[in-house]
Amino acid sequence: MDDSKIIDLFFERSQQALTELSKKYGAICHKVAVNVLKNDNDAEECVNDAYMGVWNTIPPQRPDSLAAYVFRITRNLSLKKYRYNVAEKRNSYYDVALDELEDCLGYSTTPQDELDAKELTSIFDGFLGELDKTNRIIFVRRYWFSDSIADIAKILNMRDHAVVGRLSRMREKLKQYLIEKGVTI
Repeated sequence: MDDSKIIDLFFERSQQALTELSKKYGAICHKVAVNVLKNDNDAEECVNDAYMGVWNTIPPQRPDSLAAYVFRITRNLSLKKYRYNVAEKRNSYYDVALDELEDCLGYSTTPQDELDAKELTSIFDGFLGELDKTNRIIFVRRYWFSDSIADIAKILNMRDHAVVGRLSRMREKLKQYLIEKGVTI
């Protein structure tokens, strides 16, 4: 079913909207959640909570991209659950992916940083726009979907070390790009 028809079902408050949303995006939402949480039960809970979030926000929201909308809600809920689960512990799998980007971005929670989040998002969009299709896929699969190096290599029919090398070069390129755009690292 077309996304606009699913959104219309949400506006009609039809339970069918959740069924169609689950049919169309359920598997990908589950993969996003599992990649972050590494636990099927927690992932299923986050996906169900994401569906509830979509139900509670459409209407009044009418997202341009239903896929991006539901994936973002799922990812945010998964990250929240991840932080809750690990509190002061380390989860070597997901933390490795975040640590790879940490050198490029740094981390701070000042109010100014929060205000600059939209600008940083725009800068990231520009950076991703400069990458070729394969590198963009690798970058997004690793740092948005949290796919493992092995999974990315398999999807793109590449060797693991080729993916690692590309990610390393992209992080360096991202660092330089951020510096050129005036982002303090």
